[in-house]
Amino acid sequence: MSAWTIRDIPLQQGRRVVITGATGGLGYETTLALAGAGADVLLTGRNPAKGKAALERIRAVYPAAKIRYEDLDLSDLALVEAFADRLAGEQEAIDLLVNNAGVMTPPTRYETRDGFELQFGVNYLGPFALTSQMLPLLRKGKAPKVISVSSIANRDARINFDDLQSERAYKAFEAYGQSKLAQLMFAFELQRRSQENGWGVASLAAHPGHHGPEPPPGRRTPTRPPLKHPRAVPQANPRHGPIGCGRRRHTDG
Repeated sequence: MSAWTIRDIPLQQGRRVVITGATGGLGYETTLALAGAGADVLLTGRNPAKGKAALERIRAVYPAAKIRYEDLDLSDLALVEAFADRLAGEQEAIDLLVNNAGVMTPPTRYETRDGFELQFGVNYLGPFALTSQMLPLLRKGKAPKVISVSSIANRDARINFDDLQSERAYKAFEAYGQSKLAQLMFAFELQRRSQENGWGVASLAAHPGHHGPEPPPGRRTPTRPPLKHPRAVPQANPRHGPIGCGRRRHTDG
């Protein structure tokens, strides 16, 4: 397979896109690439100042970019619901949702506003709730897709139903792997249900490579124990992001 670059993205005029965690890293580069291809992109994040800065940086490259920013905190399910409700009142349809936002290995156990372990809440429950509530808009989209940015950390993970929220024992990387496994399972199940019910929504999953998110509270740089499958870990260029990875791994086989 020849190397894929953002130049391989077809024209995206008229496509309506929502990207979570889009003020930096993979989310920002995905927004930049799709905006450059002509998509109408709503980028979301938790920091309005970073959102404004991201918009300015993208417009410096693509002055005619159709982009806007909205706050979205996936750690608060009420805010997720409010965001989806606003979107339903503003848009007739959405063509692409990129569930990119995530939290990686905070050294201390934190909880979401709803009382869930932070990684499980932000990496799985938040995207699950957002996708579910946006499903009516996605079903009206043109060739609609949902991309879940998971991680091959799921390969060494399991769902610990006896301590799902890591209340008895918190191990940062195990909790992270569990959350990414849950996210990947959701991507598969969404594809299965879409096919079974004729929703027409394609569910795809991507591994972003070794490009870490912004460090969580209490630590400057993310760390991780070695994976059991080191040869399977591609080194990521954030400019390729989930739009490049997603084309190679579809949850339908």
